[in-house]
Amino acid sequence: RRSAGKLSRLEDAIQADPLDGEYGVGHTRWATHGRPTEENAHPHRDCTGRIVVVHNGIIENYLELKQALVAQGHKFVTETDTEIVAHLVEQELKAGGTANGGLEGATRRALAQMRGMFALVLLSSDEPQKIVTVRNGPPLVIGIGDGEYFVASDIPAILAHTRDVVFLADEEMAVLTKDGVAFTNFAGTKLDRRPQRVLWDPIQAEKAGYKHFMLKEIFEQPQSVRDTILGRVSLDTGRVFLEEMTVSEADLAAIEGVTIVACGTSWHAGLVGKYLIEGLAKLPVEVDYGSEYRYRKPIVGKKTLAVVITQSGETADTLAALREAKARGARSIAICNVVGSMATRESDGTVYTHAGPEIGVASTKAFTSQLAALHLLALHLAQARGLLTPEQSRDEIDGLLQLPTLIEQTLRVSALVDEIARRFYNRQDFLFLGRGINYPIALEGALKLKEISYIHAEGYPAGEMKHGPIALIDERMPVVALAPRDHVFEKMLSNIQEVKARGGSIIALTTGRDELVEALLDTEHDSIIALPETRPRLSPVVMVLPLQLLAYHIAV
Repeated sequence: RRSAGKLSRLEDAIQADPLDGEYGVGHTRWATHGRPTEENAHPHRDCTGRIVVVHNGIIENYLELKQALVAQGHKFVTETDTEIVAHLVEQELKAGGTANGGLEGATRRALAQMRGMFALVLLSSDEPQKIVTVRNGPPLVIGIGDGEYFVASDIPAILAHTRDVVFLADEEMAVLTKDGVAFTNFAGTKLDRRPQRVLWDPIQAEKAGYKHFMLKEIFEQPQSVRDTILGRVSLDTGRVFLEEMTVSEADLAAIEGVTIVACGTSWHAGLVGKYLIEGLAKLPVEVDYGSEYRYRKPIVGKKTLAVVITQSGETADTLAALREAKARGARSIAICNVVGSMATRESDGTVYTHAGPEIGVASTKAFTSQLAALHLLALHLAQARGLLTPEQSRDEIDGLLQLPTLIEQTLRVSALVDEIARRFYNRQDFLFLGRGINYPIALEGALKLKEISYIHAEGYPAGEMKHGPIALIDERMPVVALAPRDHVFEKMLSNIQEVKARGGSIIALTTGRDELVEALLDTEHDSIIALPETRPRLSPVVMVLPLQLLAYHIAV
């Protein structure tokens, strides 16, 4: 059964025409090749209809393969690159027959012809009690249950069924049958892969009375950030303990530069990390997108620390960047939420965020836990370099320990943010402005709004507003201004005045009730969200919370 659009349409189709069986595969995804239509939805079949496949990723040479298959008489019914796989496997089965490895062997021979980054799950009606899975980039996790076996792209999808999992590595296959799971590499060599137990509670993967997972995860942040920090700091000694990070303090003291690599929301966390590490550890920091890093021949070496940030530990572009940095001699640390994931296995050390499963499409609690982990790492680097006195360290740690309470206090603005969302939900464009350590939070706020509401939003450094965005500001464009009381506060006031001079509506985020900001706004067109007063280095966590809520409330 297939459908385009919301999952509820597929549920209706299955209820109208139920499926039965002991083996099956389901897949939800964004369209990458072809329009989002029912015809292009997964799974896809071969000419005979006996082979079906679902697929994450991209097959780069699919047009070349398609031309060759069409010349051999294959008929395609979709616009997708995925359909290529079913026809390739069909062709290999014709050539090699079931005696030559069957579905598994045909899949392996098809893989030799494909280029790209992809994860595959295949079934064949000729071998009805077998599922073949393939990883070449995008993540796949195998769940080991009690006489039952699962495959998914992430742990939460199978958490209700089992907590014993195996993460496939790149160029590995797993064949699931009623008797168990067999692991091989693409060459066919058998692998001994033992499951590991995930410590997450299956209850964490339930909504627990919240309407949506995103809202639940927003309100879980006091606990998730607490879990990131506790057990890793001592207020008495002023020390930070990162026991999972096997890179020694002596090695860290020799570091001369830091490169942070991530994608999406994690990249925004990395930008905040730049301010934290440069401010505390006095090391130069570069921040790169994983998708760009390996293509620019980066200059790194033995005295470079590469920090990769990935919630899942399986982000393909981030992993590729990690391998590039290591190949050039850099030491490496992963900031990650998933124990045993690829990033943690390939890095020299790991700072686990302990945020728990994140089900919502838009990252919320994983982001703030990444910020807390980066703060811990910055402190650890500063201590390894002998840059902080015990009193300075204790002061920083005291601030971190107060962070969960600050988050709880900040989340009390949810009702106010809901009111503001009702005023602005029908606008077509938003501009988010920030300065300094909160410029990345402006980027994150814009990203959240785009992801969840499909409204165009742009994050910008407030000081650059005059170089482009100012031309777009009018009474139809709300401008979200992050205005904490920090060293660039007065400059942000000037930016707010520039917006008001052009008729724009302001949604101002301040720390405490700020009369200077209030004096610039009018209650008819503008809004102000007063947040708890906090230290500048902690303000990104406080500032991002109402932006997460704003995106959520506008979307619903």
